[in-house]
Amino acid sequence: MASVFTKIISGELPSYKIYEDDKIISFLSIDPVNLGHTLVVCKEEINHWTEVPADTYAHLHKVSQKIGKAVLKATGSPRVGQIVAGFEVPHYHLHLIPAWSIPDLDFKRAQRRSETEMKEVQEKIVKALSAI
Repeated sequence: MASVFTKIISGELPSYKIYEDDKIISFLSIDPVNLGHTLVVCKEEINHWTEVPADTYAHLHKVSQKIGKAVLKATGSPRVGQIVAGFEVPHYHLHLIPAWSIPDLDFKRAQRRSETEMKEVQEKIVKALSAI
């Protein structure tokens, strides 16, 4: 059964896309911990990070660093936390979460945001990313 991320990758479900190439896709979390919470997902449907091919893993993390810089600029946060959890969707993905303190990384803070807020932060991140 295809994961929700596979459905986003195939275009069956909408997303607030940040970046895409032949190996990975990045989009905003639908329930962000903080506004600007971005997911970076390998396109191949792989359940666990230890099973991701080394070249895909390296590429995903290299691009994540650039996206993280864009999230910093777009949100004004002093840090962007990286988290690999993998419990909510069995498809390898990296969370990039803007943070001002450790409690800002708590998934209990996750909540839906308005479409306006999501589109505004998406535009800011994409613009910042294009300048990197």
